[in-house]
Amino acid sequence: MSSDSISLQERLRRHLEFIYDGVSPPVDADALASEALALMRLDPGEPPVPRQVNFWSQQDALVITYGDTFLREGEAPLHTLKSFLDEYAQGLLSGVHILPFYPWSSDDGFAVLDYSSVNEALGSWADVAAIGRDYDLMADLVINHCSGRSLWFSNFLQGRSPGADYFFTAQPDQDLSAVVRPRTSPLLREVDTANGTRHVWCTFSHDQVDLDFRNPEVLLQFVSILRLYLDQGVRILRLDAVAFLWKEPGTTCLNLPQTHEVVRLLRTLVEHALPDAMLITETNIPNRENLSYFGNANEAHCVYNFSLPPLLLHTLVSGDCTHLKQWMMSMPPAQNGTAYFNFIASHDGIGLRPAEGLLSDEELQGLIATMSEFGGHVSYRALEDGQSRPYEINIALFDALQGTLAGPDQWNLERFLCAHAIMFGLEGIPGIYVHSLLGTRNDYQRVENAGHYRAINRHQWDFGQLVAELADEQSLHRRVFAGLTGLLAVRRKQAAFHPNATQFTLHLGTGLFGFWRQSMDRRQSIFCISNVTDTALDLDLADLNLIDSEQWHDLLGAAIIEGRDQILSLSPYQTVWITNVADHPGPR
Repeated sequence: MSSDSISLQERLRRHLEFIYDGVSPPVDADALASEALALMRLDPGEPPVPRQVNFWSQQDALVITYGDTFLREGEAPLHTLKSFLDEYAQGLLSGVHILPFYPWSSDDGFAVLDYSSVNEALGSWADVAAIGRDYDLMADLVINHCSGRSLWFSNFLQGRSPGADYFFTAQPDQDLSAVVRPRTSPLLREVDTANGTRHVWCTFSHDQVDLDFRNPEVLLQFVSILRLYLDQGVRILRLDAVAFLWKEPGTTCLNLPQTHEVVRLLRTLVEHALPDAMLITETNIPNRENLSYFGNANEAHCVYNFSLPPLLLHTLVSGDCTHLKQWMMSMPPAQNGTAYFNFIASHDGIGLRPAEGLLSDEELQGLIATMSEFGGHVSYRALEDGQSRPYEINIALFDALQGTLAGPDQWNLERFLCAHAIMFGLEGIPGIYVHSLLGTRNDYQRVENAGHYRAINRHQWDFGQLVAELADEQSLHRRVFAGLTGLLAVRRKQAAFHPNATQFTLHLGTGLFGFWRQSMDRRQSIFCISNVTDTALDLDLADLNLIDSEQWHDLLGAAIIEGRDQILSLSPYQTVWITNVADHPGPR
């Protein structure tokens, strides 16, 4: 039987047989498939859906934000967020990732108390749905763990359902030395239950207790949650920390085969429930492991390009693009139906694990020292031998780019805009953290109030104050916002910036970082070149292989292109987007 003729019921049964092979007690995969289909309201006989379809274009870019980033007295923050999007994002940003908007107990939303509710302090499902009607809405499916104060965990302690068998437990005398974790806290938390003392597994914190997907009831709960989110207007589901989902003591408990199969199963359900819905995996791990979540175009539609932030930051503070260029050349083009999700700042920090094997220990230490000088902090993770290793740098991106390894300088804004010009030109869909969009600085008061380093980049804006800042032509926030939205306005008109358009890395030395993009119809070429140093550098256009019979333009308007024999002088951190066809929207 060919894969094209396999019914949806049969596809799910095969996924489930793989996931639960060897699990005790045995699982009836066919019956479980029927339950999942009923929860998703899907026809068991549906044929496969086309997979290599791109549901995105160069017009797509998402802003990443918490639901309460913008505050206005007497108004639900999600309503205020919608006002911000309508006033400042329409026609520039196609979508929004609202970080966990559910009731929570810690980790700024990632210790979920109730997956089916909206935090009353933020608003309601009606507010979420209103945003989803006008923008592509991304929401988190916090699938690896839930709050230690949730009803599920309370029921676990009391031996009640739902929850009695929902959490992963282990024995302290088991060999857990190979387990990979992003934190330094003890892995196991001892708790007293109605059935005696148990040791629950906590990959992240003791308030974030890992769920046990060996119990198919846990999987069905998340299938039901997934259906709810789709019904409420969510189009993009971000699988938070999914790499840690399946556990087997004696292994790393990271990226296990069952984890990948769960992603494939969710992909199958989502693409039948809403054909243009997308899965994106959040896997802050080394680059090769991260790429594995594309599968064979049958797992995530998008993967976070986690190596980009530390490599681009290193490039701009060192003035040397060698490592960024080498990494670019090693990255496979995303198949149609998949895409990279590019970002250079987030609500967390600048992850260092994705730079392992790409930057030397000496280079990482130099980067950490510089970021510390610029007001940043460092978070650590535990190693097998009990030692700790830097895990991420916590700093606002604008402050991270205030200077070079030599110290602060006068090129902060130019360096910051250069970083985004590079990201906006790359193969993939850009995600812009809201505090980068606004040029927000390190928030030390929030760190003190929250008691953790990640809060440094989680500022809350009084909406009236922000409006005033964005109206003031002398304001730094206005200049940052104008610079980034100007780049986005140009980007979205160029077919060569389609997330899946051809990309080749250029070799222009260590100080000029360049790559070439070509539209899918091959009509438009764009040469993207950035001076990543604090001194002016010459660009010899003869190195770009410009076709003499065509007219070439700099889309960013700073350079006049007269011919292929011309030498352009690029000022510190200047970017040029040199194209043969300006404002080419692509095939219609």
